[in-house]
Amino acid sequence: MAGTGSERAPAWRGGFGRLWSAAVLSSFGDALRTATLPLLAASLTDQPLLIAAVVACGYLPWIVFGLLGGAVADRVDQRRAMWTVDAARGLLMASFAVAVALGHASIVLLIVLAFTLTTLQTLFDNAATALLPALVAPDALGSANTRLMTGQKITGGLLGAPAVPLLMAVGASVPFAADAATFLAAAALVASLRTAAPECRPRPAGGTLRREIADGLRTLWRDRALRGLCAATALCNVGMGALIATLVVLVTGWLGAGNGGYAAAATAYTVGGLSAGMANRRITARLGPLRAVLLAGAVQTAALVVMGTVRALAALVAALAVFGFMGMLWNVNTTTLMQQRTPAGLLGRVASAFRTLAVAGAPLGALLGGAAATAWGPNTPALLTAAFFVLSVTALIPLRKQHTCDRAGRRLAPGADQLGWSRQRTGCRKEG
Repeated sequence: MAGTGSERAPAWRGGFGRLWSAAVLSSFGDALRTATLPLLAASLTDQPLLIAAVVACGYLPWIVFGLLGGAVADRVDQRRAMWTVDAARGLLMASFAVAVALGHASIVLLIVLAFTLTTLQTLFDNAATALLPALVAPDALGSANTRLMTGQKITGGLLGAPAVPLLMAVGASVPFAADAATFLAAAALVASLRTAAPECRPRPAGGTLRREIADGLRTLWRDRALRGLCAATALCNVGMGALIATLVVLVTGWLGAGNGGYAAAATAYTVGGLSAGMANRRITARLGPLRAVLLAGAVQTAALVVMGTVRALAALVAALAVFGFMGMLWNVNTTTLMQQRTPAGLLGRVASAFRTLAVAGAPLGALLGGAAATAWGPNTPALLTAAFFVLSVTALIPLRKQHTCDRAGRRLAPGADQLGWSRQRTGCRKEG
């Protein structure tokens, strides 16, 4: 496989352009729905627990069905799975928009909707991860992931959320109708792909979903690099749960910056991520993907310390911009490494295992962050998050031992170029 130094941009023809368009359209619709659901829930009840339940049900299916979604994604034609799921979600959202317009919305309906949509998403996201390597050249994977994530951040972070007040001024059902339209348009784009989907390995006689899920977990566990990346990401997400759950308290309480300060903080994070989308290719080509991940984790730790110790809005905004920049760098490179190191027939299952184990820590982190803020003050969750990021970076450091040379100059680990430890940088000579 080509090293990262020779990474090139993906060709927009051949399917990637349509997949990118489908992804950014869906991201725009997701942003509309994500911002509108809590507002609609708040208009239906004044009980915080019920409102929180609507949000929580948007995460729960990843823990319950994430592994199953990956196994199914490896069994089926990924393109067909993606457009079928998006078509189903589009029809579901259109029906919900009609219910809202007719005044039939309820908290129970919102909870069922959030849970069902995310359950379907577990299949869609895992299928998309498995399909991408079939649409772009191996040395263009990193750039393709960067463009996908940057496009999603632009449409979701900069366009979707600000459009919600305008659409809701027309009618409470309008954002949901727009979300339905994006799902259906994305389904049409994916259905039009003509590139052959990755071939799935023949299943052994008597193979079951349970056994296939176990194969994915074993593959993730046995690959030291993937195992380390998954553990590091899970630790990060425990910290992220703590930070996200208490950021509004940090900004409005500890800093006294009000809603305007919170909006500035959220915008800084989004702008930072977009900046990384433009710079990721150069950074990764210079450092390699694993070094880029290590750099991202270390710098994010420093930014978190600033958030938790410097009592100034300007410092928080700057720190969140850096945090968002490095977060994009982390996400792109961990996704690319997972796609490069996993056999095509197992990619859906490994991706689902990776995501499920990573997402599982977020609810725990949210509880820890709330407890820390209550016991020691609203700035302490940021410092708690920094501690988890330190553990995350520490979990990655041993992976460097796989990519060094012995005293005779021979490479100790085959395929090290996949992790970006090139012969030039490690001093290894080419093997005969």
